[in-house]
Amino acid sequence: MALPTTARVVRLTAEPAGLPAPEDFTVAEEPLPAPGAGEVLVRNRSFLVFPGLRTLIGGGGSGLPLPHLTPGDALFGPALGEVLAAPQGGPLHPGDLVTHMYGWRDHALADAGHFTPVPADFPEPTALLSVAAAGYGGLTRGAGVRPGDVVLVTGAAGGVGTVSGQVARLLGASRVIGTTRSPAKAKRLTAELGYDAALVPGERPLAEQLAGAAPDGIDVVLDLVGGEQLTAAVDAARRGARFALVGALDGQFAPDRRGGDAPAVIDSFRVVTLGLTLSGYTHLDHPDLGAEWRERLGAWLRAGELTVPWNPVAGIDRAPAALTELFTGGTYGMTIVEL
Repeated sequence: MALPTTARVVRLTAEPAGLPAPEDFTVAEEPLPAPGAGEVLVRNRSFLVFPGLRTLIGGGGSGLPLPHLTPGDALFGPALGEVLAAPQGGPLHPGDLVTHMYGWRDHALADAGHFTPVPADFPEPTALLSVAAAGYGGLTRGAGVRPGDVVLVTGAAGGVGTVSGQVARLLGASRVIGTTRSPAKAKRLTAELGYDAALVPGERPLAEQLAGAAPDGIDVVLDLVGGEQLTAAVDAARRGARFALVGALDGQFAPDRRGGDAPAVIDSFRVVTLGLTLSGYTHLDHPDLGAEWRERLGAWLRAGELTVPWNPVAGIDRAPAALTELFTGGTYGMTIVEL
């Protein structure tokens, strides 16, 4: 079979004025070199649209594990693809499924070490694109969920939150509460994903809603939002509560900011007197977690104990608009562009 000689790639063409819009990107057809020594060529099947791109495009934050994007750069992110060509005698072969970070294009060419094979018996390969490993790490490494804990997940209707609430329950939580911007999504969280309560901060003060949903207080907080929601969570915590700070959606969804901050007013006296623990979680500090997450995710999927919701988007031409929709609140679960 002749190998493709061109690839379609999504590139940033202009620095967004506020939240990214479709006109800030272009889908270009570009030459695709033949694989060199040690290189693997992959035809992508799908890739993830994730909110962290707002920070990378907006230029916010510092010390990030991924580089900022400037006009002319190609976008990237988690992708699932099929190997078309691989070095002879290597671990990969044509037809193998792999995951990698060269999304936002229909073909990817890179050194073999940049691709991770998907086990032949993995139940739902698309689920491997989920960045819910961050939620799993926050719950297991950051907060240490214990049987009987009351757990709060902020930003619960996104790609991380829709999975993390289920994970908290599987780890032994007795009650799981989520927050989301949409009443419709709140209903889905309780009806489909086992959340005991789903709160909408804009409907009435979040502190008031938390008092009703967890009258005895909260033991664990997986914070994906920051800002005022983190403030309210600290006020609702009970003695010895553990917080894993994983995301900053409050800043990434703000059109007047650059996606690299999520300021919150924290009652430090309450932190001291109740012995609260607040820790930031990043996968860079836990290189062993990826393999553990894949193994547990596969086992939970096979047993029917966990689902990974996603919003499918057909075709690479619709990918820029899908990114915009992610920030305007029109999605539930992770957003996957299918090629």
